[in-house]
Amino acid sequence: MDVRNCKKCGKLFNFTGESVCPACAKEMEEKFFEVREFIYKNPTANMATVSEEMDIPIQQIKKWVRQERLSFSKDSGISIDCESCGRPILTGRYCKECKTKMANKFSSAYQEKAAKPEKGQSVSSNGKMRFLGN
Repeated sequence: MDVRNCKKCGKLFNFTGESVCPACAKEMEEKFFEVREFIYKNPTANMATVSEEMDIPIQQIKKWVRQERLSFSKDSGISIDCESCGRPILTGRYCKECKTKMANKFSSAYQEKAAKPEKGQSVSSNGKMRFLGN
């Protein structure tokens, strides 16, 4: 059992991957829905306005945007940078082009690995895999 202090309130809790206790996590989730509703009602609001009006740190808003839980409208003038190429994006970590490039790289790497038999294996002419005895 891994027990840690909550980064927000300081109470001890069983660590499950989050750096805050369940009570603070619930409170933050409720705050998320309030912020999302505020952005929906005020689509042209910038990040500083949302932060000030909703009493939430800008870093937390950016975290939700990176997680693709929040997205601002094009009219808001808010954008964050793609972590790969630096282009402005409205939500997530990567722009559409970088996501496509990464997917293609992963796909080709997977196909190359699948085409090569592992050590101790041989592929017969009829395409069935055969195992060599040890």
